[in-house]
Amino acid sequence: MFNSDQRRVSRCHSIADLRRVAKRRLPRVMFDYMDGGAEDEVALYGNCAAFDAWRLIPRVLVDVAEVELGTEIMGQKSELPLVIAPTGMSRLFHYRGEMAVAPAAARAGLIYSLSSMSSFDIEAVGAATSGPKWFQIYVWKDREVIREFIQRCREAGYHALCLTVDVPAFGKRERDLRNGMVIPPRLTPGSLLDITLHPHWWWKLITNKPMTLANVVGKAEQGLNDVTTLTQYAIDQLDQSVTWDDMAWMIEEWGGPFAIKGVACAEDAVRAVETGATGIIISNHGGRQLDQAPAPIEVLPEVVDAVGGRADVILDGGVRRGSDVIKALALGAKACMIGRGYLYGLGAGGEAGVDRALELFRDEITRTLKLVGCTSVAKLTPDYVSAAVGKR
Repeated sequence: MFNSDQRRVSRCHSIADLRRVAKRRLPRVMFDYMDGGAEDEVALYGNCAAFDAWRLIPRVLVDVAEVELGTEIMGQKSELPLVIAPTGMSRLFHYRGEMAVAPAAARAGLIYSLSSMSSFDIEAVGAATSGPKWFQIYVWKDREVIREFIQRCREAGYHALCLTVDVPAFGKRERDLRNGMVIPPRLTPGSLLDITLHPHWWWKLITNKPMTLANVVGKAEQGLNDVTTLTQYAIDQLDQSVTWDDMAWMIEEWGGPFAIKGVACAEDAVRAVETGATGIIISNHGGRQLDQAPAPIEVLPEVVDAVGGRADVILDGGVRRGSDVIKALALGAKACMIGRGYLYGLGAGGEAGVDRALELFRDEITRTLKLVGCTSVAKLTPDYVSAAVGKR
């Protein structure tokens, strides 16, 4: 028998449907924090729209009764060419947050990436799922914090590190500014009223463990562990003087698979490979940082060509359909990362919503692969796509 979350999300037939339900169920301030981008949101919308610049070219009379969806990403098997992207403070969207997402990812046979800014810590998430896990990390001013994170990840069974490099300054996210979603919070009267109109959300939040940045509990000098204090601590710790030498040091400290997230050009991709990265994640932070950054799929072909197979190239940004994934793989990506794609499911229906989001991606990837007449994601090539007329 379905519970209410399962019934609700079972009526969603696309990621866009899940987005609409999440928008209805979440207070606007929280939905905008999930959904919004920087400044005029050119990069945010461009990430999705750029997929329309490519068309799929099908082959017919191909036996596609059975198709192979599995792949290997940085040495780890995945049942789909998808990686669950790291997203901070997921409990803002559902009271179980990361503890709802990680088990859903494991059931789907996908890699789950835990954010440094998560609301449950490395150990708790590690214990909650036996599925494959990565940990997303920044370069912190206090290098001992990095060493500590690395050791904790080893002990908790994480397979890879993912270094985010596109935050030398924070993007100007104007939806958040208007809503008062800042540090410290300055929620507007309208935002507060809207929160009161979503009793299910706030009741679940206040009757469970207090929200915090779980990975840095106990590190703020004030000795306070509330989310505002710890978020400010984390912001202050982000090192704006970071260079390639810092990345090389982290790769040596970790000694395992290591991805760099936030690459937007071939030059940096080559430098990352030469520095020791085993994964290149093309990303503009979901349009939340540099608003005039290119869409990841726009630079994918040149990055793939420059890397030349020396590292796995992963596309992050704007992926909302299985056909988006097929286009990215045809252009040379090993996999795609999804962030908002599963967060909409989380906001719409918790763990059941994440399950539904991943089910939709699986179904659409399978269907699209069959419709283009290809028997395996590994066999996709640029011959399966062409530039749309008037789009490039």
